[in-house]
Amino acid sequence: MTTPTPIADLEPVRRRAEQRAWYWYDWANSAFVTTTAAVLFAPYLTSVAEKAACGFVTDDDKGVKCTQDVHLLGLGISAGSLVFYIVTVATILSALVLPIVGAVADRSSDKPKLLGGFAWSGSVMAMLMFFVAGSDWQLGAVLLLLATLCLGASLVVYDSILVDIAEPDDRDRVSSRGWAFGYLGGGLLLAANFVLLSVLSDHTETAVRISLLSAGLWWAVFTIVPVRGVRARPPVNPVVERGGLLKASFGQLWATLKDLRRYPVTLTFLIAYLFYNDGIQTVIYAASVYGEKQLGFEKSTVLLAFLVVQFVGILGALGFARVAKRHGTYRVIMGGLLIWLLVVVAGWLTPADNVVLFLCLAVAIGIVLGGSQALSRSFYSQLIPRGREAEYFSLYQACERGTSWIGTLIFGLVHQWTDSYRPALLALMALFAIGLVFLSRVDPRRGIVEAGNVVPAVV
Repeated sequence: MTTPTPIADLEPVRRRAEQRAWYWYDWANSAFVTTTAAVLFAPYLTSVAEKAACGFVTDDDKGVKCTQDVHLLGLGISAGSLVFYIVTVATILSALVLPIVGAVADRSSDKPKLLGGFAWSGSVMAMLMFFVAGSDWQLGAVLLLLATLCLGASLVVYDSILVDIAEPDDRDRVSSRGWAFGYLGGGLLLAANFVLLSVLSDHTETAVRISLLSAGLWWAVFTIVPVRGVRARPPVNPVVERGGLLKASFGQLWATLKDLRRYPVTLTFLIAYLFYNDGIQTVIYAASVYGEKQLGFEKSTVLLAFLVVQFVGILGALGFARVAKRHGTYRVIMGGLLIWLLVVVAGWLTPADNVVLFLCLAVAIGIVLGGSQALSRSFYSQLIPRGREAEYFSLYQACERGTSWIGTLIFGLVHQWTDSYRPALLALMALFAIGLVFLSRVDPRRGIVEAGNVVPAVV
């Protein structure tokens, strides 16, 4: 009797294909995160607000400053602090909205489709930023708020898919490659916009608006790849709640929040991440405003610095993953935070108009940025119970890129009190220090076991 030939297990091949498709959402949304949120829109909206308040755009090199406020709901707001207050409000709203998004995602049988819905909604808001012109800062504020919320919602779903497509020992690699791919995509579009700004140097506002439109289009088009390339999966061990999807999701959310006390290590890491990632996000978000308004660089110089960050970030993300494979993710994250403290001090000491030091600072940020964020994502995925990934990642996303609120609030307030961005930047050291204190209290192996997950060979 002939023994039948066993059929090859094709699941690893399918997983690799899904991982490659999953990377494309980092590529897609990084265009908005880099070109719009990090580089162009903050200083552009600040200039629009200054024009509304004073009738002109400031020229710090010549000592001309706008000292008037824009007014919202009867409150006077410094034009230079406006963007940071908007991001603060967006994050407070995220804290209310994103956990519900996570609960819905965990009960959804088609996460890729849900990802696409949020991503395409955000990309529409991003494209509409093209119409922000003159002194119409109110339109810009609303679009930034909505785009930031949609980005956060899409990332809740996107990050939760990591658990479905990668085994525990493989998540550092997959997460880091996603970040690296995102840096490449965001960097390429930023390079194209750099050329555009250089060519249209006499029409800077038009070039900025076209760049904002391109970021929204990029986000929309490349989101098609993960939506089509990642398989829909049924929910895993959802909490049984009566009622429709939305009602059941509220019930699941409440159950998870009560259950969080069973995972003290997870909670401790989440608190640490809240603080240190707020510091990271605020440094990145404020860098363009700091470079233009405090150090006196042209938009093209600031954009060049971000290009350096993007392409060095590719090597940083992949390099940190290799080091983590040998020495453990937890230790590498701790080391990365110490480097961030040095980066903040270096930024505070950087003199105005010194392009070389500014670009060296960009290199340092690029090395540590991608690695610390990619490894934080994969490390957190080990600390959450199976079946509640999206819901737990919604809490994670409340303090993820572009949605930090403590740092932006501190930065905005210190600037308003001192009329200088230097002390505002230095104040961010407190966030990294507090994050390090909480992170030092995390026991990785205990946290992974408490969540019911398999402990990787090296943590």
